[in-house]
Amino acid sequence: MNNSYPSNTNEFWMFEALELARSGMGFVSPNPMVGCVIVDKNGEKIGEGYHQKFGEAHAEVNAVESITDKSQLKDATVFVTLEPCSHHGKTPPCASMLAGLPIKKVVVGHQDPNMKVNGKGISLLREKGIEVEVGVLKKECEQLNEAFIHHQLFGRPLVILKIAQTLDGYLAAPDGDSQWISGKKSREMVHRWRSQLDAVMVGRTTAFTDNPSLTVRHVKGRQPKRIVIDGPYELPRDLKLFSDRHEEKTIILTWNKQASATDADPMLRMMQPNYFRGEVIQVGKKEGHLNLKEALQELGNRGITSVLVEAGQQLTSALLRENLVDKLHVFVAPKMLGGGTRSVINLGINHMRDIKQLKDPQWKQVGEDLLLTAYL
Repeated sequence: MNNSYPSNTNEFWMFEALELARSGMGFVSPNPMVGCVIVDKNGEKIGEGYHQKFGEAHAEVNAVESITDKSQLKDATVFVTLEPCSHHGKTPPCASMLAGLPIKKVVVGHQDPNMKVNGKGISLLREKGIEVEVGVLKKECEQLNEAFIHHQLFGRPLVILKIAQTLDGYLAAPDGDSQWISGKKSREMVHRWRSQLDAVMVGRTTAFTDNPSLTVRHVKGRQPKRIVIDGPYELPRDLKLFSDRHEEKTIILTWNKQASATDADPMLRMMQPNYFRGEVIQVGKKEGHLNLKEALQELGNRGITSVLVEAGQQLTSALLRENLVDKLHVFVAPKMLGGGTRSVINLGINHMRDIKQLKDPQWKQVGEDLLLTAYL
């Protein structure tokens, strides 16, 4: 994206900070992506930085450290996409660090929803006589960190549902074959999402029938965690999710107390031959199936802020039925089957007044496919 804002405006510099923040995508979760630009009293950029990796220095620290001549900080303005932190975490508070500098102003994209911060960083800076402006490119800054914000507010990951279907609404032929409905460019886009989000999730039917890897292959990027819902805990251990070189990144969600009693204990698992090196999480049942809301809460408790669901009809429909989908990506291919497996069924809707209305829908052409992105 090109910076089309007038030069030397607050929006111009905040846009630059946003672009810097994106560089941390896929590497900083469960922390937010943050970018910082520092401009001297004459309107010249003198420093920049972004949060590069979870546990390492924050954007503000990296931006200040990029300035060789610290005297340039006199009466400078700091542009940062998120309110500077005010508490000790893995690193010292950035608000205190900035408050000790001879800067004149801090421009903030949006306030931090983390209750440990949530305005405290802004107040600290103002108490030190530093002018603070909040809300420049707020919508764009919030959208960048929508998963972080959602996790802070609700304690569970942002659930992003991906569907690839034909024009007439099918995701597989009558014989079960689904390769490939969407085109190459669409599949590359999905792999890019995998590299940027915390985890990818499938149900037991997809895991068994398709035997997917759920890895990043078509683009360069880090590998996500892989989540498979296996309520009865019966999937064979020779599936790729349980036996390939990324096995340790796999999480099994199950309601089977007896089966998970051993596998949920890492020490007991190690005593077994060919033991599963991933993680087993036991949750409750709901109407005979895995309690999906409880499962998502458990994932959130483990710091997973975003999940890309690449499921079949049953899990897709269950998540939609229980209102657990936050964002939707639907690839519509210029193809027709006329029969097979529908992408979505049984949402419990009998009247138009109860229809699920998608919010902020956006259509984009990806290769020969059309991609609908919307929120629920």
